[in-house]
Amino acid sequence: MSTGNADAVTFSDLSRNPRAVAERAARLGRVRITHRDAPDFYLTAADREDQRGQTLATASRLFLALVKHDPTARTLVIAMPEVFPWVRHLTSAELRSFTLELVEALSDAAELDVDVTTQEVIVGWQATARIKADPVRYAQARKATSGDFGPVGVSA
Repeated sequence: MSTGNADAVTFSDLSRNPRAVAERAARLGRVRITHRDAPDFYLTAADREDQRGQTLATASRLFLALVKHDPTARTLVIAMPEVFPWVRHLTSAELRSFTLELVEALSDAAELDVDVTTQEVIVGWQATARIKADPVRYAQARKATSGDFGPVGVSA
């Protein structure tokens, strides 16, 4: 089997020798399957993925319980700058909103298996912080507009 990374194999390797790849995945926990014409994916044992899901659900429930007992999410808000240093550009109200949206998105990831929302929340608030960090761009963003400016391009 050819590998560029100790825990990666090509899609061709998987096709040619699925048993060896499966054994490797079982031994390592997971193996990245690289594919030149499509996104990579992971081959992992179901019990390992189930444990990962249970861990996420436990963390999510813990955060939700903290928010339930402290509606201002003070403890989580205090921790946010350590995880996301760019939140210093957000107002206190924005930081609380970001924290609550993130906890809700983590809950959706854990309970509903909807992973994309968490990254959307982070990227959206990071974009807000990025604009607010640049006084010129922030001033431009706050100017009133009129008319149709055409389709909006999305960048990652």
